[in-house]
Amino acid sequence: MMGDLDEAVRYANGYHPDGHYPLALVNVTNRCNLSCAHCFVFRDDNPNESVGARKEPSTDDLIALLGALRDRHGIHSMLWMGGEPLLRKDLLRRGVGLFPKNLVVTNGTLPLVDLGPDVLYIVSLDGPEQVNDEIRGAGSFRRVMKMLDHLPDDFATPVQVQCTVTTRNQGHLAELAEALRGTRVGWMTFSFVVPAEHDVTGLAWETLEDRMPAVEEVRRVKERYPGFVRNRTLSLDLMAPDAARDVTASCLTKQLLLPLWLDGDRFTTPFCCYGDDVDCTRCGAWVVFEMAARLQRTA
Repeated sequence: MMGDLDEAVRYANGYHPDGHYPLALVNVTNRCNLSCAHCFVFRDDNPNESVGARKEPSTDDLIALLGALRDRHGIHSMLWMGGEPLLRKDLLRRGVGLFPKNLVVTNGTLPLVDLGPDVLYIVSLDGPEQVNDEIRGAGSFRRVMKMLDHLPDDFATPVQVQCTVTTRNQGHLAELAEALRGTRVGWMTFSFVVPAEHDVTGLAWETLEDRMPAVEEVRRVKERYPGFVRNRTLSLDLMAPDAARDVTASCLTKQLLLPLWLDGDRFTTPFCCYGDDVDCTRCGAWVVFEMAARLQRTA
C-alpha cells in the first residue's frame, strides 16, 4: 500500500484521482463485534462481502496513504468508520491528527478513547432497549449505556448519538431521546435507513409517502427536546416526497464526499458512501439532507 497512490486506490463510480473532495469517509477495518440488520457495509453486493478472509493494511501504511489522499484531494474533514473503528484504536489516535475535523462513528459497545475536544464520537443507537437490540443485537443497548456511564469526568471528546429510523423503531424515537437525557450524550440526530435497491430487511418504507409519518415523528421529538435533537427543520422539510426527489437527484454528497472502503490491501470507491447497491430514490441519509439544507440556507 506504500507504493504508487493510483495502485493503492481504485477510483470507480465517477470518483476521480484529480477530484477535489473536502469531505471523506474511510472504513479503517472490515471487522465488527456486531451484526446489525441494516448495516450497509456487510450487505450483499458490497465490496466488503468477504471481509473475514482479507488481511488489513498496517497502521503505518494507512496513515501514509490517508495523508497522501488528504494532500491530493484537499480533504478537510474525515469520517472514521468500519466495521467498528475502535477495533483499531492505534490508528484513530494517529489518524485524527491528519485532518482539521474528525468524526468517529462507533457502535458504542467498546470503551471510547479520549481523542481530545476537537474530535466527535457518533454513537449508533436505534431505539430503547428492546427495539434497539432487535436490530443491533442482544445486549447492545445496555453495553452502550454502561459505556456512557463509565466515561471519566475529564473525558474531553464530545459524544453524539445518531439513530437510524426504520419501520421497526419509528414509534419509539421519543423513548430513546428520553433515555439519553442526563447521560454524557451532548445531543442526538436521526437519520433514515438507506435501503438496498432490492431490500429484503423490511426496515425501509416502500415509498417516500409511506416514510412521512416517521419524518413527522422526528419533527415532534425535535419540538419536545429542543436543542437536544439537532436535525435541522429545513432538512426535515426537504424529506417531503417532491423535495426529496430533487435532493437525491442532485446529491451533494456524491460531489463533495470521497468514500474509501477497504477492499483487501487497497481502497475502492463504492457508488456512494452507503454502498454499491443503494436505492437512491428512497435515500434518507442525514448527511445528504443536511448538506442540501445548508446549501439552501446560504443560497
